[in-house]
Amino acid sequence: MVFQLFQSATALRRTAILCSLGAMGALSACQNTSGAQTATDTTSGKPKVSQTELRAFCPPVVLREGTSFFNSYAKGGEGDGTKLRYQVSINDVTRSCVHNGDQVTMTIAVAGRVVPGPVRAAGAATVPIRVAVTADDQVLYSQLFQHAIEVPGGVSATQFTFTDPNATFTAPDIARVKAFVGFDEGEPKKTAAAE
Repeated sequence: MVFQLFQSATALRRTAILCSLGAMGALSACQNTSGAQTATDTTSGKPKVSQTELRAFCPPVVLREGTSFFNSYAKGGEGDGTKLRYQVSINDVTRSCVHNGDQVTMTIAVAGRVVPGPVRAAGAATVPIRVAVTADDQVLYSQLFQHAIEVPGGVSATQFTFTDPNATFTAPDIARVKAFVGFDEGEPKKTAAAE
């Protein structure tokens, strides 16, 4: 009798376990385990990104060596740190691309800092920022911007941003393309001794 009760209890336990496992299996069958989600943007009116654009290569943007700083000095104080009005530096660059066949439009963005110097001159100022796109030695796009910045009046630094959304060029071989950005003061001015 005791043996039969033990067998019945064991059978009941097995049945309960099997029912539990079956319920868990049924619940897990209802879940999406692929992790894939489809997002459709039907309300914003923004154009959707095509699969081709997602796979397309966007050329790198590089801060050209020696062009990450721009110094402004009081008149006659070129190179004299005690007569520095402000220094502007580029800290970060980034880009995005839109492809239309062989034509590419890059949006190139820059973030940087403005630090006032000993002879600070608070207010609006401009800095020369050059954006260029090349394929090996061939220049595909080049533009010099006089970008307005705000020089702080106190001793603390401030940040600035710059964006060129129109770096458009044709490049059949996009893998050879590279974009450059940096301050461009042009050719150095001739001194009386050099003349």
